Amino acid sequence: MGLDLDVRNWDEDAYRSSILQERESRFRTIFRAIFAPSIDSNPNPDTIVAASSDGSVAVYSISSCLANSYRNSRAEQVVVAEPNCFIQAHDGPSYDVKFYDNGEDSWLLSCGDDGRICGWSWKEMTMFGVPIHSQGPHLKPTLDLVNPQHRGPWGALSPIPENNAIAVDNQGGSVYAAAGDSHAYCWDVETSKVKTVYKGHSDYLHCIAVRKSCNQIITGSEDGTARIWDNRSGKCVRVISPERDKSLKDITCVSSIALDASESWLACGSGRSLFIWNLLAYEQISSISTRASTQDLLFDNNQIIAVGAEPLVSRFDMDGTILSQIQCAPQSAFSASLHSSGVIAVAGYGGLVDVISQFGSHLCTFHCKSM
Repeated sequence: MGLDLDVRNWDEDAYRSSILQERESRFRTIFRAIFAPSIDSNPNPDTIVAASSDGSVAVYSISSCLANSYRNSRAEQVVVAEPNCFIQAHDGPSYDVKFYDNGEDSWLLSCGDDGRICGWSWKEMTMFGVPIHSQGPHLKPTLDLVNPQHRGPWGALSPIPENNAIAVDNQGGSVYAAAGDSHAYCWDVETSKVKTVYKGHSDYLHCIAVRKSCNQIITGSEDGTARIWDNRSGKCVRVISPERDKSLKDITCVSSIALDASESWLACGSGRSLFIWNLLAYEQISSISTRASTQDLLFDNNQIIAVGAEPLVSRFDMDGTILSQIQCAPQSAFSASLHSSGVIAVAGYGGLVDVISQFGSHLCTFHCKSM
C-alpha cells in the first residue's frame, strides 16, 4: 500500500510558524498571576490575570478551566486555557500585574521589559467586544507611563530601564516601580508624572512594596539589600542587610519581599534563604533555609508562603518551622497569589498556573494558551 506523499500544497512558512509557536508555548513563563477583584461579590475566586514572558497580559476563567477539565469521563491533569481577554501589553516580557482601586472602577496595571507601566479599565476589558484573536493590538491602554532615560557624556541617552515589579497606593493615587537602573519611581496616576525618584541602591531592583501605615516603600535589590524609603522626602531611612551564613556560597540578591497585614513584619527572599525582620525593632528574628532559590513569597496571617526554583509551595511559621509542602505544576514558580478565601494561584515555567484550594488540593492546573 503506497503512501500519499503529495507535497504540492505544502506551506513551508506555515510549518515553520507552527514549530516556533509550539516551542514558544512550551518555554513560556508566567511571571505573575493574580486574582481579579470580584464585581458581583462572589466570595470564591473565578478570574486570574497572567503576565507572560511573551509580553502579553491575559485573563482566564477558573470555572471554564474546571469545566474543560471534567468534560471527559476522567479529569485531565493540565488543560489548555483559552483567554477571555488578551492584550499584547509590552515589547519584551511582562513581569508584573496589579489592580489599582477596587470594583468596577479598578484599573489593571502591568509593567515589563520595555520600561512601561500600562493601565486598562477593568470594566472595559471584561466587556470588550472584539474577537479574542484580534484583541492584542486593539485594546489600547488608558494609562501609559515610560521610565525616564538618563543623559550621559555628550548628551547621549541611556536605554529605557525595565520595570521588574510594581506596587500601588490607591489612597495616595500613586504607582511605584522597581526599575533596572537601580532606582525606584513614584508615578502620579492622575497626572502621569514622576513624583519621586528613590536613589541609593547600587544595582537593579527586583521587588517593591508599599508600607502605607508609615508612608514608606520598601525595595529589594541585586545589591543584596532591602531599603526602606520615606515617601515625603524620597530619602532612604533604613538599609536592611540580611545576616547570611557566610559558609554558604549562595545568591545574595534580595529577589522578593513581603509585608504582613500589620506592616510590622518583613520577609525577604535571598537565594536559598528567607529572612524575617521585625520592623518595629529593626531586628532580624529568624533565618530560614530552603532547598532552592526563593522567587516569590507572601504572608498568610502569621505564616509565610514561599515558591521558587522547585515545584513546591512551602508554608513556614515565623520561627522557620516547615508547616506544609505541596507539589505544584510549574517546575520553577515565579509567582504565588493568595485569595481572601484561602485559594492560592502558583504560576511559572511552562506557561502553567496551578490553582490550589485552602485545603491543599489542586482545583485545576492550566496552560496559558498564547494567541
